[in-house]
Amino acid sequence: MKIERTLVLIKPDGISRGLIGRIISRFEDAGMKIVAMKLQQVDESQALQHYTEDISVRRGEKVRELLVDFLKAGTILAAVIEGVNVIENVRKMVGSTEPKSAAPGTIRGDFAHVSFSYADSNEKVVENLIHASSDEKDAEREIWLWFNQNEICEYKTVHETHTF
Repeated sequence: MKIERTLVLIKPDGISRGLIGRIISRFEDAGMKIVAMKLQQVDESQALQHYTEDISVRRGEKVRELLVDFLKAGTILAAVIEGVNVIENVRKMVGSTEPKSAAPGTIRGDFAHVSFSYADSNEKVVENLIHASSDEKDAEREIWLWFNQNEICEYKTVHETHTF
């Protein structure tokens, strides 16, 4: 059993559509613990640090520019989620990066439908509601980009305090 932490961002499209509660409740319903959460506006520097230059290598500089601009376009919700193998489990719950390909039952599969080809043909970012750290290395870097140590809480859930 491995307890991990991961970063989740509800992006401006998720905020503007009023999906905060519906998205966060999925993680809580699965027994995961929210140990930090805040709403904020993102500036250029933070957006560039979040979407590092390696995304330019993998997906192109234009994609990075679109992602940075989109993250700055409105309010985001940043959260640190803790649980058993939480990085992998959150990624499964979030679904494929391309909403069109995301399975029903995932956050993107249930709340979004845009394809990469549609976004590319309209020179816009794929609005896919949510970001989740891809692995332990990214989770560690991203958590400390968005949060300070004193913003992360320690507490026990009912699942941790009651034994059967």
